Amino acid sequence: MAIPAVGEIVQIHSYKHNGRIHRVWQETMVLKSTNKVIIGANERTLVTESDGRTWLTREPSITYFHSELWYNIICMLREDGVYYYCNMSSPFVFDHNAIKYIDYDLDLKVFPDMSYTLLDEDEYEDHRQLMNYPPVIDSILKANLQKLIHWVEQRRGPFAPDFIEAWTNRYKFQRQLNDEKNQQHE
Repeated sequence: MAIPAVGEIVQIHSYKHNGRIHRVWQETMVLKSTNKVIIGANERTLVTESDGRTWLTREPSITYFHSELWYNIICMLREDGVYYYCNMSSPFVFDHNAIKYIDYDLDLKVFPDMSYTLLDEDEYEDHRQLMNYPPVIDSILKANLQKLIHWVEQRRGPFAPDFIEAWTNRYKFQRQLNDEKNQQHE
C-alpha cells in the first residue's frame, strides 16, 4: 500500500458499508506515516457530508488511523481538555491522496477525565440490518470495541498522557516547515 509523506496534505474519506461516501475532511496534514499507522492533524478544515452540507471543524485535532485495528480516533483539543471521538470502522487504506475507511456507526466518546460513553447503538443496529453487515463484521467490531475500551482504561495509544503534547508540538513544527517551503517556492 502506498503511504503519504510526512508533511503532505491529504483528505479523509469516510464511507458506509454499502460503498457510499459518508463524510470528507478536506485537509489533514500527515505527521506520521507508516504501513500500519497514519497520524494527522487539522484545524478549521472543511467537512462535506453525504447530503452536500458543509461545515468547518471548530478546534485543532489529531487523528489516528491504524491498518490493523477496526477503529480510528479523533483527538479534539478544546479549552477544557482533550475530547476523543472514536469511530468503529474498517482499518484504513491510503488511496488517491486520501485516507479511506468504512464507518460502522458505533462511536465511543471519551472525555478529558477518561470517562466514556458508547454512542449510536440504534443507528448501528438499523444499518447492520439495512446493509446486511455479515456476522463476522459484527464480531470483529465488538471485539475491537473491547480493545478500544481497554486502550482508554490503560491510557494506551492516543490516550497516553504524552501523546497529545508530542503530536501537537510536531504539528506546529511541521506547519512551520511547510510554510517555509511554500515561501521558498513563491
